[in-house]
Amino acid sequence: MRHEANSIPVDNVELLKNYTFTEDDFQFQEKGEVLSDTVPEDPPVGFFKDAMIRFSKNKASMVSIFMLLFIIIMAIFGPMMGDFHFREQNVQWDRLPPRIPILENFGIFDGTSVVTVQVANMPNWESVYIETVRTFYQTAGARTVPMAEIRIDAYANVGAEDVYFWFGSDMLGRDLWTRLWRGARVSLTMAAIAVLINLTIGVVFGAVAAYYGKKTDMIMLYIMEVFNAVPTLIMVIIIATRLGTTMWSLIIALTFSGWIGMAQMMRAQFYRYKGQEYVMAARVMGASDKRLIFRYILPNAIGPTITQVAVAIPTFMMTEAFLSYLGLGIQAPEPSVGVLLSQGQEMLLTNPHAVFFPALVISILMLSFQMMSNGLRDAFDPTLRGH
Repeated sequence: MRHEANSIPVDNVELLKNYTFTEDDFQFQEKGEVLSDTVPEDPPVGFFKDAMIRFSKNKASMVSIFMLLFIIIMAIFGPMMGDFHFREQNVQWDRLPPRIPILENFGIFDGTSVVTVQVANMPNWESVYIETVRTFYQTAGARTVPMAEIRIDAYANVGAEDVYFWFGSDMLGRDLWTRLWRGARVSLTMAAIAVLINLTIGVVFGAVAAYYGKKTDMIMLYIMEVFNAVPTLIMVIIIATRLGTTMWSLIIALTFSGWIGMAQMMRAQFYRYKGQEYVMAARVMGASDKRLIFRYILPNAIGPTITQVAVAIPTFMMTEAFLSYLGLGIQAPEPSVGVLLSQGQEMLLTNPHAVFFPALVISILMLSFQMMSNGLRDAFDPTLRGH
């Protein structure tokens, strides 16, 4: 119950100090009215729930989530949908163009290709001939030979009328559909494992360095500088020479110095939050270092780190593709997106589909992860809460 003092004429502070208050000097306010706290209409929202709500309102981020889910689902089930094993070779069916049921009836991915022949030899192609694209003359020494570019049924030309390579075949006649999704699975798995290892090392290393500070921080900073001074490419070459070009050797190479960025980020976040009032209050109340780190500081510092993880996954995938392109990555017959790009560039001018589909998949992954990381960054930004 609240009370209010009656007006008391006071000429100086000393008189107020010596005055004795009685019950008659007060009167009731809101007498007979029951006072209570206002019950909130909405349920309480925590930091992570609020971040996810704001993330779900970002249209670009939600589109990126759907694209990522599609790629992940296809990486899991795509190889099972094809008619061929990813290692199966049919040399007589090499370099065939894409052919997809139903779409072929509309002239899209219909398994046709364009070949250049002499006009005099066109009758030899009569069984697979579809149309003449153009005719021209080619000079060879003193002779001028009439030539033609004709469209043919590439599958009928090799006796594969009932065969469907949805993304075409490579130079050894292997199904690119199966190999692409198998390669996407390998690349995503490698990137996810490497990021998980880097995240664990980076969070622990950065948290310990910043929380204890002083000499501990200085020593751990020196350790980070030593690891960061070694060029990644040189380390990959050394590891590949000693351990071979396997998936695990690549993961070791990617994690050798990949954790440093996350450790630096976590260190900066811990320095930001460890001096906050709520952390000091918990310390005064006897909270252990473990509880302070994992209960009070880490949940608030993890937001930027999650964003960095979303950026690190496509970065590692691109690094793996680059290394595979140089011949330092996964070796045949095991595919990866980088391996497929490396093999496809050998027939880029004649069979562009061998490069187009792997490049499309890795481009979608890069774009999706980038949009998702932007959404996570905005969602975990405390300055945007309530917007």
